Amino acid sequence: MGEKEERACVGEILVGPATALFMDEISTGLDSSTTFKMVKFIKQMVCAMDAQVIISLLQPAPETFELFDDIILLSEGQVVYQGPRENILEFFTSVGFKCPQRKGVADFLQEVTSRRDQEQYWFREDKPYRYVPVSEFSNSFKSFHVGEQLSRNLSVPFDTSKVHPSTLTAKRYGISSWDLMRACFAREWLLMRRNSFVYVFKTTQLIILAAITIGLFRGTKMPHETIADGGAYYGAIFFGLVSIMFNGYADLIMTAVRLPVFYKQRDSLVYPAWAFGLSYLVLRVPISLLESGIWVVLTYYGIGFAPGASRFFKQFLAYFFVHQTALTQFRFVASVGRTLLMSHTLGFFSNLLVFVLGGFIIAKDDIQPWWIWTYWLSPMTYGLNAVAINEFLDIRWSKPNSDSKLDASTIGKAILESRAVPVDSFWYWRSIGTLFGFILLFNLCFILALTYLSPSQKSQGVIANVNESESKMNHETRMDNVEKSIELQNASIGPIVADTTMLKTLKNSRNYGKLKHSVLREVSLPFKRLSLVFNELNYYIDMPSEMKESGVQGKRLQLLRNVSGAFRPGLLTALIGVTGAGKTTLLDVLAGRKTGGYIEGNISVSGYPKRQETFARISGYCEQNDIHSPNVTVHESLMFSAFLRLSPEIDLKTKKMFVEEIMDLVELNLLRDAMVGLSGVDGLSTEQRKRLTIAVELVANPSIIFMDEPTSGLDARAAAIVMRAIRNTVNTGRTVVCTIHQPSIDIFETFDELLLMQRGGQLIYAGELGHHSSHLIEYFESIPGVPKIPEGYNPATWVLEITSPSFKPWLKLDFAEVYERSSIYKRNQELINELSIPSSGSMDLAFSKRYAQSFVAQCSACFWKQYRAYWRNPQYNGIRFFSTCVTALIFCTVFWRKGMNIDKQQDLFNLLGAIYAAILFVGCNNANCVLPIVAIERTVFNRERAAGMYSSFAYAFAQVCIEIIYIAAQSLLYSLLLYSLIDFGWKLDKFFWFFLLMFMCLVYFTCFGMMTVAITPNQKVANVLIFFFYCLWNLFSGFIIPRKLMPFGLRWLFWANPVAWSLHGIVVSQLGELNNMVKIPGEPSMDVRTFLEQKLGYRHDFLGYIALVHVCFALFFIFIFAFSIKFLNFQKR
Repeated sequence: MGEKEERACVGEILVGPATALFMDEISTGLDSSTTFKMVKFIKQMVCAMDAQVIISLLQPAPETFELFDDIILLSEGQVVYQGPRENILEFFTSVGFKCPQRKGVADFLQEVTSRRDQEQYWFREDKPYRYVPVSEFSNSFKSFHVGEQLSRNLSVPFDTSKVHPSTLTAKRYGISSWDLMRACFAREWLLMRRNSFVYVFKTTQLIILAAITIGLFRGTKMPHETIADGGAYYGAIFFGLVSIMFNGYADLIMTAVRLPVFYKQRDSLVYPAWAFGLSYLVLRVPISLLESGIWVVLTYYGIGFAPGASRFFKQFLAYFFVHQTALTQFRFVASVGRTLLMSHTLGFFSNLLVFVLGGFIIAKDDIQPWWIWTYWLSPMTYGLNAVAINEFLDIRWSKPNSDSKLDASTIGKAILESRAVPVDSFWYWRSIGTLFGFILLFNLCFILALTYLSPSQKSQGVIANVNESESKMNHETRMDNVEKSIELQNASIGPIVADTTMLKTLKNSRNYGKLKHSVLREVSLPFKRLSLVFNELNYYIDMPSEMKESGVQGKRLQLLRNVSGAFRPGLLTALIGVTGAGKTTLLDVLAGRKTGGYIEGNISVSGYPKRQETFARISGYCEQNDIHSPNVTVHESLMFSAFLRLSPEIDLKTKKMFVEEIMDLVELNLLRDAMVGLSGVDGLSTEQRKRLTIAVELVANPSIIFMDEPTSGLDARAAAIVMRAIRNTVNTGRTVVCTIHQPSIDIFETFDELLLMQRGGQLIYAGELGHHSSHLIEYFESIPGVPKIPEGYNPATWVLEITSPSFKPWLKLDFAEVYERSSIYKRNQELINELSIPSSGSMDLAFSKRYAQSFVAQCSACFWKQYRAYWRNPQYNGIRFFSTCVTALIFCTVFWRKGMNIDKQQDLFNLLGAIYAAILFVGCNNANCVLPIVAIERTVFNRERAAGMYSSFAYAFAQVCIEIIYIAAQSLLYSLLLYSLIDFGWKLDKFFWFFLLMFMCLVYFTCFGMMTVAITPNQKVANVLIFFFYCLWNLFSGFIIPRKLMPFGLRWLFWANPVAWSLHGIVVSQLGELNNMVKIPGEPSMDVRTFLEQKLGYRHDFLGYIALVHVCFALFFIFIFAFSIKFLNFQKR
């Protein structure tokens, strides 16, 4: 979570009337100065309002820790101490542990109960150290005077007579029901305005679709003379209802995405579920009026429905109720599903039943007895009946019926009779009333689900099962190993011994003693020690529209101003500054990760100009968000990175050994087989993910490593583990720079050098920290007006406070100007000039090819990773196969044994409907299900592509290949069920064509879903866009209106429609050679083959071309997907 969101969450709680507050890790992502100010304000509020506040903090600075009155120390689920802050060190002293002088008390408290860190705090010389377990600490506290007093206090019952009856509120919510409604309505209206792009996009889509629909149906001249003419009108009605219903599908996604925030606010009693639900559904009524009105206004007279004004308004009313029913249904499904994937799955099945059993795909009289109940429960039934009755009972359809096979007086009633639709006009109002009942029922169920259901997912972490003998750290490591392990083996030119300057620097360093716990590691692979120099660096972005509206002048906003510095090998550099100072921006610019903006200045690597293509090969970037593929293990993540980024000259055995070495370096051995998981949902904990992020970059054997806030979101214990891993990395001779927000004294003084920035992107200090930060303190205390650092104060917190914007009016200083006039600045410029000149005998970085591995090796590695990721993703593949089986069984039981029973035209249309729906629903489900998978992996892909791991085409190849394998199994399962139970007649060649065309159909649908994600900025827009194509493919599939009836100018949309080719291919492969005679209303009977050719334009001799076209569609979508991920990057950095 970003620091702005963190502060917004705190503010959301503080502005309420509550005086008992529970706050969990509110400092994540904030610098120590901001955390101190925030906690200080909470302290003042506690005193002023007589409130009770419990706060859990990660890495609290000493000055922040001292703001608290009482401390509760928990470890392994037990209370170790609870009482006044002033007595906590006294308690631990009584049991033999003492906090060192320059150790933060909070850090000491988190480490003293840890088996790994406890020994260093033992101070009794008269007794040998032994590990003190948490249970013993807890028992000792009970006999400590604070614990005894606590027990006495708890043993005395609370005297309720001393409390005024009005102390506790009797109301569940702080304001009246009316005010709750007003507040929820106001927020919902604000969110709709902020989300206006989606609504505008949907409406524009609907207008375009309506225009295409008018052109299609109007081009058929839309006569109304015969029963056959009614087919086009019936198809137009059906398509209009489908478009209106499924245009609301975006509400399912938008509702599911908002539920986590709703659950948080509901459980905090901010508002009741009914207030949220009512505001949500009432403000969607104008959306229904708008979308239904646009469709009816454009298409009613455009297509040529009955011209009477009353019938126009009755159709509008029906469409409005259908749209409202669909919105409420999707909202209800989302509230029950609660997650995107589950909501998609439930939405798929509900849409399937509504769509297939609504009376159009299969007529009511042909539905099997065991499914007839779904016909009466389908909102599509009543929408279709209402609009059809409204149209076909008009006077223009009152010509006498000449077909003796239909017992109806007029052709309008004959059309309704052939579809088993009631011919009584009163059924229109019955249908409208039933739709209104559906709206009330779904809304009621939606509010009940919001009221009683809870979030379905809880965050989990992987706990390493550490054996006691393995977990105890050996603190007696001898320094003579440092000299031995500093030798590096170079495979190409023989052994190279690092110069004694490095060893001398380490021995003279203030960190030399710390190397007892972080020995200089032997690295089995050579790397080149490189420095990074940047001079007069500026970075601009286009002026944000919000700032322009607020009156800020200029076309560009400058985020970095004349920043100069140098990072050297073997030194750990910290980059700190107040929130908004530009730390991450500087890191992104130096690492070449910016996707936009304007960069000025010089960046050189060991004296040579930086070229991003080669720089990506020798550098690593540990991003703050810890982006990894969720369905692979820790070891597999490292092997994947190592295989692709290490030189191909290094054999696989050496790469495996190097990965093992890096895992040992960052202490990941115990987690090697743990699944990475999704951040905040399952898998690795935050600290474990941080170490994995570092290891993924280290296995690339980089010379320069950038780390963005590696300790953010970690407690002191976890931060110490991560910093130990970072220190180990630096001690191998690499150049490492870290941005850091709120370092403790221990963490801060682990760094060798510091770059300090102030808000506005200006550098105000660059140089060594010195022993106990002496150089930093000496520099700032020498500036007139700067207060002295208090005794024992954290230097990082102190320097952030005095350089913060709130301190500037008191000092009346510009630290950037002071720095530019200082001797430190001059020395830095001399160092920059020195390092900007290549050393004698050196050569510029150069590689013979862009990527470390060949294209074939890249494809192989990407496929290896995808294979494992898909195999371990039952939520995706399990649901996909489950949906396929259930869908097949639904179709099989609906169309049971109808494959060879073709006696009349409706039998043939029912079978066409079965094939059409079987293609459309499973294909659409595949496309919908792959959207979140590709969206999640796209963030990983963007990181790996920026690191130069592989080509975009290799990634696309692997993604498509693994999908094809699973689709082949899915298609075989689906084909066997459908083919056998619908009974198309068991012939090997017919089954082969059925399977092949269904397989290719699912391939292009899945690839289309992948392509849609690649060409859109997020999944929400992808869902809206994909719906438009579903409607277009549905309209021009040849089922709603045959190709021969389409206007000539729009037939290209039929030929460009993959669903039309699939329907054509499967129909002719199964029915194209049948000679059964079928009865046609109003016309002479004809055989199936002739009917398909004359009425639908389907020919059996086209089968080979149809298969080829399927391949072309799949290749086209794959091509667009591959090129989109290569050239389109929607990251805003």
